[in-house]
This record gives sequence, C-alpha cells and structure tokens, in this order.
Amino acid sequence: MKRVCVYLGSNPGFDPAYAEATKALAKELAAREIGLVFGGSNIGLMGLIANTCLEAGGEVIGVIPELLVGKEVAHTGLTEQHVVSSMHERKQLMADLSDGFIALPGGIGTLEEFFEVLTWNQLGYHAKPCGLLDVKGYYTCLAEHMDRMVLNGFLVQEHRGMVLNDADPGGLLDQFETYDPPQVDKWIDKKKGL
Repeated sequence: MKRVCVYLGSNPGFDPAYAEATKALAKELAAREIGLVFGGSNIGLMGLIANTCLEAGGEVIGVIPELLVGKEVAHTGLTEQHVVSSMHERKQLMADLSDGFIALPGGIGTLEEFFEVLTWNQLGYHAKPCGLLDVKGYYTCLAEHMDRMVLNGFLVQEHRGMVLNDADPGGLLDQFETYDPPQVDKWIDKKKGL
C-alpha cells in the first residue's frame, strides 16, 4: 500500500478527540511510509492531518478544485498539490492516486466522498479497502444504519463487510493490509424482477 486517501472535516469539530485521532493517523501513515492523499486544504482537520504528516516526514498529496483555491484555503506546503477544475475531477484523481480510503469525522462532504468510493467498490470499479476511523463512536449510528440496510434487503452482507471499522489508526491500517474484497453480485435477487 503506497498511499491512502483520507476524507475528513474542513472544520475541527467540537471534541479535541477528533484532532488527536487525526494526528495519530497522520503519524501512523508516515511511520508505515504510506503517503497521504487528501482534499488539499489548510483548514480544520484537513490542515491538521497534512501538517502532522509532513512534520513526521510523510508524503502528502493534495487535490483541490480551483474554486477553493480562490477562497484561500489551499495548503501551500505539500509534497504535491493538484489544482483541478471540478469536484468530480478532484474525487477521481484522489481515487486514482490512492490504494485505500479512510473517513475520519467530518460533515456532508466527508460522507459523500466516502460513499462514492464505497459504491465504486461495490460495483467493481476498484477493489481497494474503505474504512471508518470511528473516533469516540462518531460512526456508530452510520454502522447501525448499514446493518438496517442489510436487514431490509437493500445491501448484501458481503458488501456491508466492505466497510472496515476501527477506533485505532494502526488497527484500521492492519485491516487494510489484509483486505480481501468480496466477489458477490450487488443485486439481492435479480430473478424476482422487483
């Protein structure tokens, strides 16, 4: 695993535990010589993960749309900073540069980006691990909702299992190293024709 894409808040959140987990993941990536790919911003948890990873000697690659550069949130001290024309281009390049995807606490954008690469995994566009760094139970309700999707016939259990989950950055990255993607059809029962 050469690089991991991390989705996380452009705000710091209210609980200091989010910043501590962000720094712990950054240091773990650098210690394992795994490069960081992220949204290219210098604010919130995004700026914190980049700065901590750089301080620990890690590679940090940002991908940011021109619109956000103009709002003066682009990080200027990265290993590489790619400026792209749209969010669609940003997400595709981040995925292309990465061997796995982690969501730390964040808002709508964090969830949207994570679920897009998870959907690509489900459909077979890639077979890269996707995981939640579950800081202080931040993603507990989300995990429970995915279990509800299985119980109600909208998600197969094997695809539910694609979402790796750990409260410890090292534990999550260990799961990434041994990830074996499921070989199962997305559709619950195509023959019913419902």
